[in-house]
Amino acid sequence: MHYQPLMSEHWPDLERLFGEKGAFSGCWCMWWRLTGPQYKECRGQANKDAFKSVVEAGEVPGILAYSGDEPIGWCAIAPRDAYLRLREERIRIFKSVDDRPVWSVTCFFVAKPFREQGMMLKLLQAAVAFAGEQGAQIVEGYPIDSEQPVTREDAFAVGPLSIFRKAGFVEVARRHEARPIVRYYFDSATAE
Repeated sequence: MHYQPLMSEHWPDLERLFGEKGAFSGCWCMWWRLTGPQYKECRGQANKDAFKSVVEAGEVPGILAYSGDEPIGWCAIAPRDAYLRLREERIRIFKSVDDRPVWSVTCFFVAKPFREQGMMLKLLQAAVAFAGEQGAQIVEGYPIDSEQPVTREDAFAVGPLSIFRKAGFVEVARRHEARPIVRYYFDSATAE
């Protein structure tokens, strides 16, 4: 298994992985990048086109996992400011914890044959390593921690808290019982 940052030359691999549905109901990893009304209006092809524009503009919005030449997983990771819903603090429970610059893990997608094999943890670890290579000092996540039933898509989209804990993240805020904010600190950064 190996990982590649999503750059324009890897776009066809992302298309193959996400399929016609764009991973989850035409999302194309745009939910965090748009307002609610914009997202509803753009589901499907418009989201795909918008996300492709992000990649073609030179932004690297995440990493792809491969088994040989086959794309098998995706993790969205970018500086927090890349995500409109986070940058503009549109969701109360995910408002900034402090003014420190962070990278945010917002989404996972794993191909069906590779689910329930520890792939999400491997993707998260690779995403953290990628962010560190780009100079990140703190990586933040917004997982689900709930004993209440959640859809498989919701759990896969943001990841369960247990995966983040296994990857070395610590909880730094909780403004909703089921949605903590967790952080991974590189050696040169410390929790306050």
